[in-house]
Amino acid sequence: MAPLDLLGFAVGALRGHRLRTALSVAGVAIGIASVLALTALGEGARRYIVDEFASLGSNLVIILPGKVETTGGMPFGGVTHDLTLEDHAALARLGRLRRTVPLAVATETLRFQGLGRSVPVLGTTAEYLEVRRLRMAAGSFLPPGDPHRAGTEIVLGMKAARELFRGENPLGQVLRVGPARFHVVGVLAPRGPSMLGVDLDEAAFVPVGTAMRLFNRTSLFRIVAEVRIFAEMDLAKAEVLALLRERHRAEDVTVFTQDAMVASFSAILGALTLTLAGIASVSLVVAGVGIMNVMLVSVTERRAEIGLLKALGAADPQILLAFLAEATMLAALGGCLGLAAGAAGVRLLAWVYPAFPAAIPLWAVGAALTLSFAVGLGFGVWPARRATRLDPVAALARR
Repeated sequence: MAPLDLLGFAVGALRGHRLRTALSVAGVAIGIASVLALTALGEGARRYIVDEFASLGSNLVIILPGKVETTGGMPFGGVTHDLTLEDHAALARLGRLRRTVPLAVATETLRFQGLGRSVPVLGTTAEYLEVRRLRMAAGSFLPPGDPHRAGTEIVLGMKAARELFRGENPLGQVLRVGPARFHVVGVLAPRGPSMLGVDLDEAAFVPVGTAMRLFNRTSLFRIVAEVRIFAEMDLAKAEVLALLRERHRAEDVTVFTQDAMVASFSAILGALTLTLAGIASVSLVVAGVGIMNVMLVSVTERRAEIGLLKALGAADPQILLAFLAEATMLAALGGCLGLAAGAAGVRLLAWVYPAFPAAIPLWAVGAALTLSFAVGLGFGVWPARRATRLDPVAALARR
């Protein structure tokens, strides 16, 4: 039998049982579409996390008070020192760091002419604007200078300014933060909601020295440092740890780098993506069982045709290839339809939720199509082998 004869044999069988063929193709298509859709969700989650971390800035080292890693030492007798403005000043003198930013955070109520709004208030310095790659919509950010200075300037996020001032120009206005009075000097350009940390559109920013007094705090929430050269991130982290260990007489801070966090989250979400794809692949196994059942019925119904082919001299490998071609065509057609349906579903998701970067990775497309062919071949082998074992005389006699 020539290859075209094999193809015609398979196509004729499929066209002869259109409903059965359509149901088998639909089963494979649903499986492939499920694999692609869940893979796109996992990949979108990974990209979203990476983009969120990238929006924090670049080449960042974050220092938190307290030691969160588990060690083998006894947990008694240690002293956890505050992370202070003096520590920030010492870190600012390290040559590998371009900028250092202290942060004090609390939730306070902002009041203006009878309107009140509870928002996160961040005490920081002028360098925060550059470290976080922020832009101003109006006015200016906090003035540079001594972090201990108790200034009364305040910068508002776009949403906080809009809800408090209701269309009025907030620049130069006086509002209250708790018991203290502040002058609005600027409004941030909108950033959009963030799943990491504070939504800056709803936040307010005041000088860190003022915030420490206002919040009655002695310890900073954290210090964020920007490293000059990405290749020196690990060296900068080691220098920060060494300096604070010397100042505190103990290793009582936690220091981590931005790229390490991104790598950790990427690895976790990559594993999640593969897990989701594996779960969705179960539906392909179910579709494969359906193909096998269809092929077994086809062998039974076509016993006479198989017997005639063998009587005319068709070899067992040719019979095997004919039925494998039929199973593979079912799987291939289902795979192509599933690919189209999965891509359409992901595009619809991207249209409904444009902020979520759902995308089908190329490896998932290749893996899904390969898996569909494997399902067709794998579940078509047994029926095809049954066809080769038929005795031509017995098959024709039962015609």
